[in-house]
Amino acid sequence: MEYLSVALSKGRLAEITFDRFQKMGVTFVEYSPKSRKLIFMNEKYNIKVVLVKSGDVTTYVEQGACDIGIVGKDNLLEKKADIYEIMDLGFGKCKFVVAALKKRIPVEHRTIRVATKYPNVAQDYFYKKGEGVEIIYLSGSVELAPIMGLSDVIVDIVETGTTLRENGLQVIEDICPISARLIANRVSFKAKSSRIQKLMKGLQTK
Repeated sequence: MEYLSVALSKGRLAEITFDRFQKMGVTFVEYSPKSRKLIFMNEKYNIKVVLVKSGDVTTYVEQGACDIGIVGKDNLLEKKADIYEIMDLGFGKCKFVVAALKKRIPVEHRTIRVATKYPNVAQDYFYKKGEGVEIIYLSGSVELAPIMGLSDVIVDIVETGTTLRENGLQVIEDICPISARLIANRVSFKAKSSRIQKLMKGLQTK
């Protein structure tokens, strides 16, 4: 039987997913959170798990290198990949927000400068509000942008808000909730439908 290949983002989502697999009776004996291996096999159920960067999960699935993937909704909104989003897994919960300095000066009569790791999400959100913005892409530590005068606000993901508070920022608008999603390659979803459906049922009950 051909392997069912699963793309997982490294880190917390992978740990939770492997735990759910184990509760389903699908074990990967070589896996541990500290392992440097990137591919793990379960020979009994012919499942192959591939660990990749979170931003690459949709690419592996869209291009058919993996049949299915588990990734945060944030990546789906940003990448806009041509895949099936088939299930909300209910973990990895956080939210997209707009945040700014607590003592910020209101922006009037000019374009709002928005720093973010998610330019598409930010652009779409402000476009729907009818507000003109200048998107400033940063690859990390976006909290610094308002502090250093690079931007007026940021668009980012928050879970507890601790990092924002410690840097003198506050949430001024909620954009949308985020959680882990099960996604599938369009061809694989048809060709391996029964196996994917079985996996979905197992994940739902854990």
